[in-house]
Amino acid sequence: MNKLQNKVALVTGSGRGIGQAIAFKLASEGARVVVNDLDEDVAAATVQSIKDLGSDAVACVGDVTVHDFGHRFVDSAIQSFGGVDIIVNNAGYPWDAVIQKMTDEQFQAMLDVHTIAPFRILRAAGEFIRPAAKMENEDGAPVYRKVVNISSIAGLYGNAGQMGYAAGKSALVGMTRTLAKEWGRYNVNVNCVAFGYIKTRITAPLGEEEAVAQVGNRTINIGIPPEMIEGMNRMIPLGRGGTPEEAADAVYLMCSPESNYLSGQVLLASGGLVM
Repeated sequence: MNKLQNKVALVTGSGRGIGQAIAFKLASEGARVVVNDLDEDVAAATVQSIKDLGSDAVACVGDVTVHDFGHRFVDSAIQSFGGVDIIVNNAGYPWDAVIQKMTDEQFQAMLDVHTIAPFRILRAAGEFIRPAAKMENEDGAPVYRKVVNISSIAGLYGNAGQMGYAAGKSALVGMTRTLAKEWGRYNVNVNCVAFGYIKTRITAPLGEEEAVAQVGNRTINIGIPPEMIEGMNRMIPLGRGGTPEEAADAVYLMCSPESNYLSGQVLLASGGLVM
């Protein structure tokens, strides 16, 4: 228990869904968490829930794609808790269309949220991590820090109708493996968790949840036809989609001390499905 005691974790898109489950999991192991969401009320509720777990948290509300968000996010961690130990780049959403119907705006939006936003956050975090690691190494007390980028089975194998989403998530894999090579000298483990079918409001059967989500000024169609979900469940060796809590467990594996010699890896959390 409390394997992450006194660690400071930053989790984007952590006001609800998988991101919230990740925040709760890390907090349950003792981490202090910087919560991010577009909705101030949602972020505040998650912060309070983490405090109820006996850990601590603050909210950094805002759109991860805004140019200065990375610095603001990292600064929230440093000012509130004195450092940065874990970064989980989770924020994202699908905006789907087949290629002949996909606009430039759609494609760019997917790159902005899934690739460019994580890049800016990690670049900003490096301003703290590099000098901190050098000092720790000189003192003979190295500290292992963790980066977990959230990709998707679509980013590894593609998915019809998700050209932009798959491109953004695939780029994260290359970023993960590159940063693992650049930041190994700073004792940073950089890994990627790629999810298969995880049951959230975005992947809920059409008709059970509201079929749209509001992302800034964009209204995005969400949900999956029930017959497609049935087909996916038949393809998944474990026979079902995963829960947000199970998704969070996979991320936690890459944040725990047991991952101190794992870096540049992609963990597919898909119930055994390999497309």
